[in-house]
Amino acid sequence: MNKLKIPENHSGVSKTLRLPENIVDDIQNLANLKNLSFNKVVISLLEFSLNNLDEEDKKELEKLQK
Repeated sequence: MNKLKIPENHSGVSKTLRLPENIVDDIQNLANLKNLSFNKVVISLLEFSLNNLDEEDKKELEKLQK
């Protein structure tokens, strides 16, 4: 099973997202538990998700990136 790794600081692009309140609460609680920013936890979760995509979705994404 893969492990979640929290990234170091990075440069980035600002985006606005609308998230369900229960997800925001869970992410904030995790951030508080690990003494991390909300943003760092979101980035880690998104990177983990992208790295563990279904094989078909991963192939489709790779086609778009070329």
